[in-house]
Amino acid sequence: MKPIWIADDDPSIRFVLEKALAREALPTRSFDSPKAVLDALAEGADEGPQVLISDIRMPGGSGLELLEQVKRQHPALPVIIMTAYSDLDSAVAAFQGGAFEHLPKPFDLPKAVELIRRAAEERQREEVAQDALEAMPEILGQAPAMQDVFRAIGRLSQSHVTVLITGESGSGKELVARALHKHSPRAKGPFVAINTAAIPKDLLESELFGHERGAFTGAQALRRGRFEQAEGGTLFLDEIGDMPFELQTRLLRVLSDGHYYRVGGYSAIKAHVRVIAATHQNLEQRVKEGAFREDLYHRLNVIRLRLPPLRERREDIPLLARFFLQQSARQLEVEPKRLSEAALDALGAFDFPGNVRQLENLCHWLTVMAPAQVIEVKDLPPEVLAALDERRRSSAAPAAAAGLAHGAPFDAPAAPISAPVAPTAGTAVASLPPPAGALPDWEAALQAEAVALLAEGRPAVWDALIRRVETRLIQAALQATRGRRIEAAQRLGIGRNTITRKIQALGLE
Repeated sequence: MKPIWIADDDPSIRFVLEKALAREALPTRSFDSPKAVLDALAEGADEGPQVLISDIRMPGGSGLELLEQVKRQHPALPVIIMTAYSDLDSAVAAFQGGAFEHLPKPFDLPKAVELIRRAAEERQREEVAQDALEAMPEILGQAPAMQDVFRAIGRLSQSHVTVLITGESGSGKELVARALHKHSPRAKGPFVAINTAAIPKDLLESELFGHERGAFTGAQALRRGRFEQAEGGTLFLDEIGDMPFELQTRLLRVLSDGHYYRVGGYSAIKAHVRVIAATHQNLEQRVKEGAFREDLYHRLNVIRLRLPPLRERREDIPLLARFFLQQSARQLEVEPKRLSEAALDALGAFDFPGNVRQLENLCHWLTVMAPAQVIEVKDLPPEVLAALDERRRSSAAPAAAAGLAHGAPFDAPAAPISAPVAPTAGTAVASLPPPAGALPDWEAALQAEAVALLAEGRPAVWDALIRRVETRLIQAALQATRGRRIEAAQRLGIGRNTITRKIQALGLE
């Protein structure tokens, strides 16, 4: 196991942390200055630390300067900054520099050890994820639906048969076509792709089959078409459902007898090409509508592979997101960002109408736009947040009605009710008419609980409800920051001492 590195000019701090971590079976190595740490990193000592804990003020340099240099060389290394000067500026500077956490002195030793262990576990998770990404195949997917696709590619690896790939736009049909080519006997030949929907109707015939010199105005030289360019390899016809009807006849002839003519040509050319076609459309319906030739459909539909949309393989979203974040970071030459568990859950609940392509674009957007290294729910694009809010509203409405009907506490949403009314003798609070849409669900639930407690004659209703509200707020903030109290306090807009005091008072340890 890699050691925990401790950098502090105070020998007593180093001694206390060394002994506490030794009791937890965590190896350590100590340094008294930033220079000593940087020299050890340059020597490759112990293959680097698992976690670095650094004081903010040391002779020969500051912990923030050390943080900056270490992050430049080892961006994934968790760094915990310690300081006796627990002011907001140093905390903010530490987080902006990429610190894992800010640890003010004097610190509670068990809590410090817990923080260090959490940082070490985070590093181990990142290393496992990195190893998985480095061994990544050309198509990613662990979902059962994708495993079916992989098995089909394997069974077709020695075949020359025509394949039809169906699936929604952005689901990765060209990647599957490339994989079929890569694992086929034609792997050493070219892979040529053409999107039949992206080329004007008048030019598509020439693009596919080529043309002779003088075949039409502007044809000043002989041009080889995509069939010739793919000789000995694979021709991928994307969006085949949009091919003009008159061209479908020429394609059918190639698939039937293996010969074609250049535009303006008189000599038949033999096609030694495997054809793989793809479409997001329902070809059976296109045949019924008379927009697609039935005989061509049966020629293409020898082997069909259906590629599932991303919403049918949600378990692949974390793997794909990590890969795309790494890919975007390499392209932009920046440190890869990470998604928090809450952000991953939000992405997992999103339907991704643009499928894998939309997820890839989203990860590129996050690499550029997300303000911190750890991406939280609030950092996600507007379309994801809007869908998340809509889902919450739709699920809250029935829950609110059920909560009021069964007298649920305000922790659960309740149906809206009118403003508080002092109950009279013999008046049941539950009989108050609930005007629809009077208040947001959570406010209505809070109001309903207050009315019920007041009706019961409970003492100190204010303190009881405020305590429950504060508990929920702090729990939500700690969950969003993965237990980092200082960040939770900042995001709630309260002081570090305030959140510590309330955690203890509310029994949230």
